[in-house]
Amino acid sequence: MDSFTLNKVAGAVLMVLILTMGVGIVSDIIFKPTIPGKPGYEIVLASAPDSTSEVEAVPEVEPISERLIAASATDGQKVAKKCAACHTFDQGGANKVGPALWDIVGRKPGGLDGFRYSSAMGTYGGENPEWTYEELDHFLASPKKLIAGTSMGFAGLRKPEDRADIIAYLREQSDAPQPLTAE
Repeated sequence: MDSFTLNKVAGAVLMVLILTMGVGIVSDIIFKPTIPGKPGYEIVLASAPDSTSEVEAVPEVEPISERLIAASATDGQKVAKKCAACHTFDQGGANKVGPALWDIVGRKPGGLDGFRYSSAMGTYGGENPEWTYEELDHFLASPKKLIAGTSMGFAGLRKPEDRADIIAYLREQSDAPQPLTAE
């Protein structure tokens, strides 16, 4: 290798180093780094509530008896599509993963013949003589919260209006629908 070629290689390496340093200097000028006053992240530990703590108010939900007055069974049928993978709503409908829901309002929880319920549902049915509107509302909000140990894997319906609509639809799925008010 002659000295001219060696000078070209050395010049190219120096040019790349100078260019890299120049880009670094220019980028530092354009993008000024901000150095935090206190390095790291602050970890906030939960403290015991005291009299000065503010508690957020839980939004009040109207009772199901009031929500049922404005509920729509047609809208409830649309909401019930979420349940159709595991339940049938037809009279004489076959049980699927979950029991058939025909005539559920007023029926004993865990009381449909021919379906094997979880032991938790059986215990709940022993303590509660029938599915009332209130109990259905609580169950549809969070099945596992109302009946710990139930095998129903559904997370629940958050919106109170959706629960009222589906209960109105379930009420209609009967030969003799339950009255809306308990008088």
